[in-house]
Amino acid sequence: MPELTKLGNPVDSTDGKGQNVEHSSNVAFHAEEFYAPYFSKLAKVEKHERKPSPIRSLYPLEKRPGMISLLAGKPNPASFPLTSVSFTARSPEDSNVEGTYTITGAALDQALQYSDTAGLPQFVDWLTGLQEKFHGRQKGEGWRLSVGSGSQDVLYKAFHVLVNDGDPILIESPVYAGVIPIFQSLHCELIEIPTDADGISADALRQTMNNWPANKPKPKVLYTVPYGCNPTGMTASLERRKEVLRIARAYNIIILEDDPYYYLYFGARSRPASFFALEAQLGGTVGNVLRFDSFSKILSAGIRLGMVSGPEPIIRAIDMHTMTSNLQVSSLTQAIIHALLTSWGYDGFKQHTERVSELYRAKRDVFENAMKKHLGGLADWVMPEAGMFFWFKLRLPSSENAEDGDSEALVRTKAFENGVLALPGTIFLPNGTKTAYVRASFSLLEEDQVNEALRRLGEVLRNGQQKR
Repeated sequence: MPELTKLGNPVDSTDGKGQNVEHSSNVAFHAEEFYAPYFSKLAKVEKHERKPSPIRSLYPLEKRPGMISLLAGKPNPASFPLTSVSFTARSPEDSNVEGTYTITGAALDQALQYSDTAGLPQFVDWLTGLQEKFHGRQKGEGWRLSVGSGSQDVLYKAFHVLVNDGDPILIESPVYAGVIPIFQSLHCELIEIPTDADGISADALRQTMNNWPANKPKPKVLYTVPYGCNPTGMTASLERRKEVLRIARAYNIIILEDDPYYYLYFGARSRPASFFALEAQLGGTVGNVLRFDSFSKILSAGIRLGMVSGPEPIIRAIDMHTMTSNLQVSSLTQAIIHALLTSWGYDGFKQHTERVSELYRAKRDVFENAMKKHLGGLADWVMPEAGMFFWFKLRLPSSENAEDGDSEALVRTKAFENGVLALPGTIFLPNGTKTAYVRASFSLLEEDQVNEALRRLGEVLRNGQQKR
């Protein structure tokens, strides 16, 4: 058994299942060897055969006081034509007030240069503090984070370091369509766990695992979008999250918590804790959650910045993937956002996100009022508490392939011909099942456009009823 540390002193410990664990002052976390069975063949090749970059792995040593580095082939900053970068941004306290931010001197030299694979150190530190403030996770609990080119970037890399070709994967259903091509490229066996207004069905998840064939490898990961889910708009309740986390711990499943809409919560009930926060709050051994955050919905989609937070061994494997693919996320983009966020502080960031969520709450209300006006009696829905989507079920006649009707033909032909675009629900069902559901986004349209779009859709539905 390897030595394990608690407050600097070696200790031996297990989690009751014979698994070695390590401890910080308050939290026990899985030891390194716990994660060995989770890594894909690609990750193992990168770890054992594709060694870390002999240059990038030594970058931290350049920061030692008095060190003179002959190490890297970094371009000389004197060759860079940019001498300063300035931008303006609205104040989080008052959107009518703008501040100007300028990056120059040594800070600009750093922003225009190669940097650490996991992110600019000062930016990573700020983000680590953000996870502490919003999720209660402390340093020394066996986790760290890495910056990605949007959360999709680190999601893609996480799947490739955790999943082998043909592996079974647990996914909520309906599921975010953007991950389906990743699963397909890995030829995964997709085990769909149904969701309802409270999140993933814990009963279905438990039944799936209880009845899993003894001679078949069990799923290692569970993918979910627990806030304002794309496409369903569902926000998982606190009790449902606890149930799902307990099941994941019982079966040693890693929860991939994809949470781009976390800060777009506008529900009446208290904000439920994230899976990342809950695993520390519930006690026991932490390290079963890999969390993905995005700045796309709260700062800018075009800056392409996100992050992954989770167990150190998994983050290290993701960094290895980055090191051998795109090296790092843009240093300049990180420096710009870091300058903005440090000026705001955590409280200013919170104020900004609250303003953003209020914007989407108002748009949600406009959309629902229009739904009641134009689709009342023609569709059914549950009001979303976060995100930017409505998921509604059209009242269609049953068809040969769909007991509740098929929205795809109507959306792709008649609705399109009547001047309105939406997404048929089948796009979000990996097995291609026909469904009467439709996903509509309320993030961009003004009130008059919302009413006209839903009027047109309602017209199509009423015309269809009259012909039956």
